Amino acid sequence: MISQPYHLYVERSDASKNMARYYVLSIEPNLFGDVCLLRKWGRIGTRGQMMVHHFRREEEAVRLFLDLLRQKRKRGYRPRPPMSM
Repeated sequence: MISQPYHLYVERSDASKNMARYYVLSIEPNLFGDVCLLRKWGRIGTRGQMMVHHFRREEEAVRLFLDLLRQKRKRGYRPRPPMSM
């Protein structure tokens, strides 16, 4: 059982380099009682790619989640600004 939700969506855009990327992280349980870290990434507006990591304990998944978050922040990924209406 996962103690709290872990979901993250970040983007990195640079018009001068024609770059518009997204990165999604989430920790979720699977049907067998293990914990999975799902990673999705790609160009904004595309389906992109996905990778799943399986763990026995939530703490291991959270550790990788935080490490990946640090790496992405260093590379310039930031949460998407809220849309104005």
